[in-house]
Amino acid sequence: MKKRSWILVMLVLLGVVTFLDRINISVAGSAIMEDLGITPDQWGWILSAFILSYGLMQIPMGALGDKRGHRLTLALIVLWWSAFTAFTGMAGGFAGLLVIRFMFGIGEAGSSPCSTGVISRWFPKEKVGRAQGFVWAASRMGGALTPFIVIPVIAGMGWRSAFYILGAVGVVWALVWYLFYRNNPAKMRGIRAEELAEAPAARMYDGAERPKLRIPWKSLLRSRQFWLLLAMYFFYAFGSWFFFSWFPTFMELGRGFDKGQLTYAIAVPFVMSMIGNISGGYLTDRLTARYGLKVGRKALGSGALVLSALFMFLAAFIPGKLQVFIFLSLCFGVVDLMLPSAWALCIDLGRKYAGAVSGAMNTAGNLGGFVCATLFGYLVKATGNYNLPLFLIAGMLVISAGLFLFIDPTRKLIPGED
Repeated sequence: MKKRSWILVMLVLLGVVTFLDRINISVAGSAIMEDLGITPDQWGWILSAFILSYGLMQIPMGALGDKRGHRLTLALIVLWWSAFTAFTGMAGGFAGLLVIRFMFGIGEAGSSPCSTGVISRWFPKEKVGRAQGFVWAASRMGGALTPFIVIPVIAGMGWRSAFYILGAVGVVWALVWYLFYRNNPAKMRGIRAEELAEAPAARMYDGAERPKLRIPWKSLLRSRQFWLLLAMYFFYAFGSWFFFSWFPTFMELGRGFDKGQLTYAIAVPFVMSMIGNISGGYLTDRLTARYGLKVGRKALGSGALVLSALFMFLAAFIPGKLQVFIFLSLCFGVVDLMLPSAWALCIDLGRKYAGAVSGAMNTAGNLGGFVCATLFGYLVKATGNYNLPLFLIAGMLVISAGLFLFIDPTRKLIPGED
């Protein structure tokens, strides 16, 4: 098996760990709120504290990986967030939990842009969409596994133990990654000449472990395509972050799912999202190869966003437990059909600056998620209606679909750069 395949396996495992640690608090939400006496609007701020730091640190973490290499960078950030995963289990109230989740988000911010940076260096351009699809599908697998792991642990050992256990898992991944991965493909033990020739990063190194790279931020900030990419992802993430923040609480308190039903009510939509990511990765590469980047990236991405907006609207409009389960499962699966296309765009447009570009895109997305998670709590507190925010989310997804159509994946953000 090629070295890049093993690297993809490690990134897939990282995706699982990332979302196990992230969704853990949402699944344990009602237990934490009851135990610590936290109100819905306070809970919205706790969820948003993570999103805020996660969003703000995307660009620095992505740029750090691009400039310093992803071997040490990824190992350190996983150790950082694993520590704060464990610290979450030690929280004694609103203020402490707010600070811990903010610090947790600083570490997790590096996961997606650094993974994209690794893919951009090791995978030929015709295979980056597929690789992104598997990585993002793995993150959704982590979300699907979370209730099966966390709910039994909460029932048997209390909600705090779930955070201690998952924190230890991240430490193991960081150690294995540091021992296995090398920034320079030529330094990877046992790599074959033909694979080395295919690795885009091979010419970035001159025998060193670090690439010689300067991020041209002024040129990026002058690019209209760059700002379109950020705006598109802001409105997409406004919708998708519902599933990572309020979704378990919505299903339990908004639609009356009990703890036994909640396990599958949470897991199935994440499984649908996992299928959407894998399918989206294959589709974007296949359509790109046959019809070009504009169809493979734009048409697929925009179409998926419009259809997901329809399912979100129906979930809000039609009452009932089974109906909301079906429509939200379809919504999550379809909206993430576009995700590999969006992240492949960062490589299409950013090339060797893909980590920094994807970090900027994810920063914009997490600002959208911050607004969603915070506003959701205030709307529920003001109206007592858990359905009302879903109409707003549907509208945001439509805006994202429109912006996607204006992005031209054939135009590099920095002309002349490979």
